[in-house]
Parts: sequence; structure tokens; C-alpha cells
Amino acid sequence: MNFMRGYVAVIDRMNRWIGRVVMYGIFVMMGILLWSSISKTFFLPSLWTLEVAQFAMVAYYILGGPYSIQMGSNVRMDLLYSEWSHRRRAWTDAITVLFLIFYLGVMIYGGFDSLSYSLQYGERSPTAWRPYLWPIKVIMVVGLILMLLQAISELFKDILRLKGDDIPREVI
Repeated sequence: MNFMRGYVAVIDRMNRWIGRVVMYGIFVMMGILLWSSISKTFFLPSLWTLEVAQFAMVAYYILGGPYSIQMGSNVRMDLLYSEWSHRRRAWTDAITVLFLIFYLGVMIYGGFDSLSYSLQYGERSPTAWRPYLWPIKVIMVVGLILMLLQAISELFKDILRLKGDDIPREVI
């Protein structure tokens, strides 16, 4: 039990910090798209702006995912869930998070395979700018690993709740 509490504290703190930093990535994206609009209107259009904005969006989304899971901001079908007891919610969450853990495991496996291909062959985007794709693939794999760690943290929280240890939503 102490291991679970410690794991939850460390992972939640780390993902909360990363999520709070990454949330400002929206301003980076806005700046890139603003420059894209200005350069297309007044100067020569930049080749790199659309792809860099897409890469920034991927980083924003995938690195913010663990924080979203931690905060319970993910989409939930709430027809019956809100009426259930805390114990039934914990059981349901513990079972469904196992599916998430399996899914993330498959995604990480595929992500590592795609990343290794990208590194091995120097994969580039098929656009005029042709940036290397491995940096964004690294971000994607790291984000998936962080989501997996957060999903395990959520499983531990549910197990602790089922054991009667009512730990708060945020352990910081």
C-alpha cells in the first residue's frame, strides 16, 4: 500500500507539473499561426508554419493527456455513473482503466516501432519543407508512456479506494 501511495504521489506530481507547463503551448501554437497569417499576407509565405503548428498541436495534446486523465477531464458517459456509490465507481474505474492500460501498451509498442523506423531510415515529411519526423515521434512515445504511468496511478487510486483508503483526487 505504501508503494502505491508513493507511486501515485510521484507520478501525479510529475504529470501535473508537465501538464501545467504544456498548457502554455497553446500560445506557441497561436504565435506560429499568427506568423503564418502575417507572412502570407505581407511577405513570402513560410513553408514551415503549418507543419510546425501541427507538431506543436500534437505535443500539446499528447503531453497534456496525462494531466487530463489525472484531473478527470476526459470524456465520460455519465448516464448512470453519477448516481453510483463511490465503491461501485471505483470498481468500474478499476476495470475500465485496465482496458486503457492495454490500449496504451499497444500504442507504445507501435510508437517504438515507428520511432525506430524513423531513426533508422531518416524519415522525413513528404512536404516541401521536409522536416525529420523522429522528434515528434519521440514526443509521442514519451507522451504515451506518461499516459500509461498516469493510468497505472489511477488504477492504484481505485485499488486504494476499494481498500478503504480514500485518497484525494490530487495527491500533491
